[in-house]
Amino acid sequence: MAEDQQSDLERTEPASPRRLEQAREQGQVARSLELTTFLMLVVPGALLLTAGSGMVEGLQVLVRQALSPDRIVMTDPAAALAQLRDLFLHALWVVAPLLAASLLVALFAPMLLSGWLFSPQALEPRASRISPLAWLGRTFSWHGAVELAKAVLKTVLLGTLLVMVLWDQAEAFARLAAQPLTAALGDLVELMRAAFVAVMLGLLLVVVIDVPFQLWQHAKQLRMTKEEVRQEARETEGSPELRGRIRQVQRDMARRRMMAEVPRADVVVTNPTHYAVALRYQEGRMRAPQVVAKGAREVADRILELARENAVPVLQAPPLARALHRHAELGEAVPAALYGAVAEVLAWVYQLRLARDYGVAAPVQPRELDVPADLDPGPDPDDESDSPASAPALAAG
Repeated sequence: MAEDQQSDLERTEPASPRRLEQAREQGQVARSLELTTFLMLVVPGALLLTAGSGMVEGLQVLVRQALSPDRIVMTDPAAALAQLRDLFLHALWVVAPLLAASLLVALFAPMLLSGWLFSPQALEPRASRISPLAWLGRTFSWHGAVELAKAVLKTVLLGTLLVMVLWDQAEAFARLAAQPLTAALGDLVELMRAAFVAVMLGLLLVVVIDVPFQLWQHAKQLRMTKEEVRQEARETEGSPELRGRIRQVQRDMARRRMMAEVPRADVVVTNPTHYAVALRYQEGRMRAPQVVAKGAREVADRILELARENAVPVLQAPPLARALHRHAELGEAVPAALYGAVAEVLAWVYQLRLARDYGVAAPVQPRELDVPADLDPGPDPDDESDSPASAPALAAG
């Protein structure tokens, strides 16, 4: 018992969605027997109070038919069996609404708290369900004591309400003996209706108390310790090493896709060693030039290597390279503030292509590109080549 109490004290975390789903698969959901009992009584009872007179009249007809003497039925066993069958079917038809209402309530009342649930695991045979020791443990547990106290209080409450109704209607009960049969039956039905309503109100009070208690108890039973939460997170997300490996694989895949775009780029802007940004523009298909690849250090070296292998022009423009690497997103258009500088670079690329095609002198590279000062993060202090003085005039694939 002390260990159970200690375990309950350690279970301070609410159940995770995964734990709730696992408990549901095992058939462990919140249930209120009081709610089912209340609905099993109130729905058929209300049906009897509203349509009971029609059922009574139908049963009266059956009784008259059964007690009416018939020479053929009395002398022919086959005819007697046929009449008995007809009477049974007629009686079943008369009480069919009551039986159907009871069946529907029995099926759907438990779903009000837990919804539709079919759990094959709950049907599996378990030794704990038939073990006398397990039964004693459940009977004399805290849960068993609560259920016993609840049953006693419910009995006292309903008994008190019923006694109060009978005491209040004592004179009406005494007058029944002096009344004609028809009038006495009508008054008796009214007295039974009053007693039924009182009992149902008492059961409703029990249900209002029991349903929140069952929901709270179910949540309490499924609470988790901090270690269980951490263990579940590890099982769900994997170990840190595995997550790191997955992220690395994802980065490698994204880098390979990015590198595959470099041979189709129009130009690579570099600074020349720290950053490299590949640009592409398709007139009529793109609103503005797009960044198809970018990277720093080793990635920049690989972009430049691919550009030279595929004859992609390379322009050394440190301020523009730094600004594009910092502010342009991969796969998206360049920032609007850099449209002018990028347009000047692309114009140089198109002139370079014409020069190659017609065998004329190469155009002069753009030198003073319009790069806003607030977009240029500035030279990298550990890169001596990141300066206009050290950059060669032109590098083209």
